[in-house]
Amino acid sequence: FAGLADVSISEDIPVEGEITVPVGSHSPDEDFSTLDEPVRDTIMRDLKAVGKKFVHVMYPKKSSALLRDWDLWGPLVLCVSLALMLQGGSADSKDDGGPQFAEVFVIIWFGAVVITLNSKLLGGTISFFQSLCVLGYCVMPLTVAMLVCRLVLLAGSGTVSFIIRLIVVIAMFAWSTLASTAFLADSQPPNRKALVVYPIFLFYFVISWMILTFTPQ
Repeated sequence: FAGLADVSISEDIPVEGEITVPVGSHSPDEDFSTLDEPVRDTIMRDLKAVGKKFVHVMYPKKSSALLRDWDLWGPLVLCVSLALMLQGGSADSKDDGGPQFAEVFVIIWFGAVVITLNSKLLGGTISFFQSLCVLGYCVMPLTVAMLVCRLVLLAGSGTVSFIIRLIVVIAMFAWSTLASTAFLADSQPPNRKALVVYPIFLFYFVISWMILTFTPQ
């Protein structure tokens, strides 16, 4: 720094002033935080978000609305509801028959994880949890099918009952498959979509078969 000794500052040049950082327009919304809002407002906002995702599944179309704000609350509720309704049937088991709660829970979540990993390995562009969100929410038609089947079984378990349950399960199976593929279609390479749709088909087919073959104790 020896060369700086010869530098002189003219008296006409001001060397005082204020250092300010320019900022843009500040709106009250920027100060808003979920930590400052009431718990009731937080819960209602989350419930509305879950409800909107259910509406998207009811009217499936190619859209990223279900992917933008993913959550696992809806899939968890659907999985628990379906597992509870499937528990305690009389199939091949000598005890209480139908699949236990843990079995249904594991089948649904393990199947969704396998399909998600398959999608990622094939070059899918969505995240792991976004895929789980879509697959979980698209179980809703099959949950409705399970509820209808249980109501039909209350009236009897004859041939007519089986035909009604078969029609309902097939319709809801097609609905779940089409809804999930509609949401996940744009996230897959065009030449590999069939490799992604096939595991999804098997996933919902297994759940549909569990619902169709369910009989109460």
